[in-house]
Amino acid sequence: MTEPDWTAITSRNARSVQTTIGWIFWDPGALARLEALGLPGPLGYIAARAAPLAPAGPDAVIASFGSISPEGIRWALEAVATSTTFEAVWRARDDAVLEGLGAYAPDLRAPLTRLGPLLWPVVDELPTVGRVLAASHLRMPRPTDPVLSGWHALNCLREWRGDTHWALVVAAGLTGVEVSVLHNAWLGYERDWLPTSRGTAGADLTSAWATLETKGLAIDGAVTPAGLALRQQLEDDTDHLTTLPWQLLGKGESERFASDFEGPCRRLLARVDLTAGPNYQPASRLRP
Repeated sequence: MTEPDWTAITSRNARSVQTTIGWIFWDPGALARLEALGLPGPLGYIAARAAPLAPAGPDAVIASFGSISPEGIRWALEAVATSTTFEAVWRARDDAVLEGLGAYAPDLRAPLTRLGPLLWPVVDELPTVGRVLAASHLRMPRPTDPVLSGWHALNCLREWRGDTHWALVVAAGLTGVEVSVLHNAWLGYERDWLPTSRGTAGADLTSAWATLETKGLAIDGAVTPAGLALRQQLEDDTDHLTTLPWQLLGKGESERFASDFEGPCRRLLARVDLTAGPNYQPASRLRP
């Protein structure tokens, strides 16, 4: 019997995992709930995602988030301390997930309900060494609502892949801003859109371009072929090193995941285009 191409399965399904989770970051219903708690705009996204790791403090969250503005992370955690609690933020985000899925992707509710009991044992088997943000999510109470349970299991999978990716970025000798510059060029976005969208300060962006030039990854304000090749290698290595959950889930269930999730996720990604813009959720998008 021919062994499945687990790297291809992983690459394909990673986009749906990202979309199933990430659309909520830009959902008006979520933004309204979080703003009511004193967390306007991106501060709500940061606080909700950081909630499991927040007790470790802002420096730990900054380290785990990789490319998100350190100042933005500090502001978000300070805003929670001033006006609300991480428990309230977590509940508000969950309420928005259920409401938004019901409104915009109701055909994901049954697949998520079915997936939760299958995926949690897989998530519990994944190694957590070096994967701090994923490990912190595992300590959170698991929802009793079956749709939310499946969603949270997928969220753990998403953070596990993200932690793996950032380990590879560090091993390549890159900073979060530098790799955002490379990622932006690899996607074909307008210059500096991606790092700027993540709150990178102008001085930090200028410094990143200068450092990339010294490494031969940029020249005269443009990323070189070597820089693009390195970003492609990071993507390929991330796929290769995150096949384990799909192998544990099995070929049939991994293929069923693609079948069940890709259609609804196209609609959720189209909603991101409307609520945020067509460049957002880059991990959900095929490279042109």
